[in-house]
Amino acid sequence: MAQINANTRTTIILGLITLMIATGVGIITARSFPVPHQNTYRFVGIAEDITDRKQIELALTEAKDAAETANRAKSTFLANMSHELRTPLNAIMGFTQLMQRSSTFPADYQENLQIIYRSSEHLLTLINQVLDLSKIEAGRITLNQTVFDLYALLHDVETLFQIKARDKGLQLLFDYSDQVPQYVQTDAGKLRQVLINLLSNAFKFTQEGGISVRVARGIDVGETPTANQPDEITLQFEIEDTGAGMAAAELETIFDAFIQSQTGKQHQEGTGLGLSISREFARLMGGDMTVASQVEQGTVFRFEIRVKLADASQVPSQHPQQRIIALEPNQPCDRILIVDDRVDNRQLLIQLLNPLGFLLKEATNGKDAIAIWQNWQPHLIFMDMRMPIMDGYEATQRIKATTQGQATVIIAVTASTLDSEKAVILSMGCDGFIRKPFRDREIFDAIHHHLGVNYIYEQTTASTPPSPTPAYSLTPDSLAVLPAEWLQAFHQATMLGDIDLMLSLIEQIRTPHQSLANALAELTNRFELEKLLTLIGL
Repeated sequence: MAQINANTRTTIILGLITLMIATGVGIITARSFPVPHQNTYRFVGIAEDITDRKQIELALTEAKDAAETANRAKSTFLANMSHELRTPLNAIMGFTQLMQRSSTFPADYQENLQIIYRSSEHLLTLINQVLDLSKIEAGRITLNQTVFDLYALLHDVETLFQIKARDKGLQLLFDYSDQVPQYVQTDAGKLRQVLINLLSNAFKFTQEGGISVRVARGIDVGETPTANQPDEITLQFEIEDTGAGMAAAELETIFDAFIQSQTGKQHQEGTGLGLSISREFARLMGGDMTVASQVEQGTVFRFEIRVKLADASQVPSQHPQQRIIALEPNQPCDRILIVDDRVDNRQLLIQLLNPLGFLLKEATNGKDAIAIWQNWQPHLIFMDMRMPIMDGYEATQRIKATTQGQATVIIAVTASTLDSEKAVILSMGCDGFIRKPFRDREIFDAIHHHLGVNYIYEQTTASTPPSPTPAYSLTPDSLAVLPAEWLQAFHQATMLGDIDLMLSLIEQIRTPHQSLANALAELTNRFELEKLLTLIGL
């Protein structure tokens, strides 16, 4: 036991207090107490307390460093795997688009190509979901805010799912009032992905009834409908289905990554990432997402986002969506160099651009690209970034370091998905960035933007969408040509609201009564059951 006199006691105590504060150790008054002898104090265990605290802090620091190292390793692995998966997908989707441009394929071949392309799109979506989750976990997900036509986006999503609704005999309704602004600014891509994720889930688990999408403008605190128009507002979305629903216990974890409801496990589809990513996207856009559901009653997903108001003049101009078939006459014949170590990726761009009359050359690495550039002086280079011998980064820097190279347009074409890498690529001197797998429209738009090239588009029969074929005039008399037993069966199915049976019965009369079958199927798919019952008249 250490003893001290009264004159030095205060100095020692203050010194210990200062030491404990400096090392992060709390003042442990219970560990310093007077002994029965006057002017004598006992200090027991302070050194041990300081040592224990230091060891805990060291262990926490080591655990944090290990977690960050593991997270970086996971992100690197996912980025590399994404690159390796997206590269062959670029060839699959690209050559499928090329084949779809041909008018010589029969209809059944074109349908097969559509299946290949849709399957490739689905695979790309799954890859992107895994990467989005990785970015969210690493805190590297960002908003790409643009001004866009919200009505057009909603219409595109509705059109995308109308075929699925018709195939499943479901009703799909989109409802939004004129209080919802037409032009807004936020991340259109993420909003579209959230809507598609939620609607895909709804269709997956709904076998009868329908799905409703409702969009409303939220009233912010202090805002009234008659107040001056604010710069930023809240939009509220609801996606409601009449599907299988979920138990209350499942709702607590439904937004967790890789978690699926019991119904979802039975379907054996998906990754369990869509809802988790959708909620994070909603939060990133200034809102949140909730869910309400009952087993065998259906589910309602609600989310809101913050958007800035905009007008039509701020929307970027859109190029015509017709197929490009040639270059406009009296234009310079531009030279384009294609640099990629994969022969299929080079051939894809060559077959896409060669029919338009561009002068093309190809290189397998950055070193060869520089040599061709020096001798041939291309106007534009499509540059892959990952290549052997010399990569696209170094090749771009060397070309752009010269006065002559400043006049050469270099577009990076890469399978990288990291936004940070995009920034690095542009800082190296690239004039543009295209991510694999790309759509042919992205290539044509890049050439138009950087070289001023104009195209000739495939002509349609009319400048406006063709008007729908006049509907078959359904009357009780027109149904009199159908067999009585068929009418009885169809009447019974209509009374029961059995859409699948109704459509099946309609197919039985399609061959002799094509127009009549189409008209009945249209009313059935629109759930106009009362009108059908009136027409049948039994």
